[in-house]
Amino acid sequence: MIVYLEHEAFHISLTLLPYVLLILLAVTEFSDAVDGYLARKYNQVTDLGKLLDPMADSICRISVFLTFTQPPVQIPMVLVFIFLYRDSVVSTIRTICALKGFALAARSSGKIKAVVQGLTALAIVLMMIPYTMGMISLDDLQRASTLVVGVACLYTVFSGFEYIYANRHYIGKMLQPVSSQ
Repeated sequence: MIVYLEHEAFHISLTLLPYVLLILLAVTEFSDAVDGYLARKYNQVTDLGKLLDPMADSICRISVFLTFTQPPVQIPMVLVFIFLYRDSVVSTIRTICALKGFALAARSSGKIKAVVQGLTALAIVLMMIPYTMGMISLDDLQRASTLVVGVACLYTVFSGFEYIYANRHYIGKMLQPVSSQ
């Protein structure tokens, strides 16, 4: 976020910025994948990890998209709110269920959503390259960025509904009052 917003303070030209962002995105996504792989390989998967890892991933991706609401990309904030609301609802459900004694695992649709959002951020950074070279206009960059984020939003909404539907039994149990003995 800081590199995108304050690239001039780091003496990074607008032309160089997309390349630096590509490296940062690659490191972020790669480290997340390695973390998950190592946890499974060494049987270090925990209920706490099942709860916190998706939250951390969500915070990271939403931060990237919040950053892209600023120039030059300037996607509409409402699209970021869709990501935020979906992940907040799912995280809240998972947390309450965990407090009630049952951990809800991540769904494949949520994992696909994470990949779609990661690829969307990558696509935006890649579109910045022709923009910084004067090959596409600022309006074209902003329209194309809004379009790809809009598509990611559609899948994000679908994955949220799929998560709720697939876990409706647990959500029903979550909503039941705790009986006192």
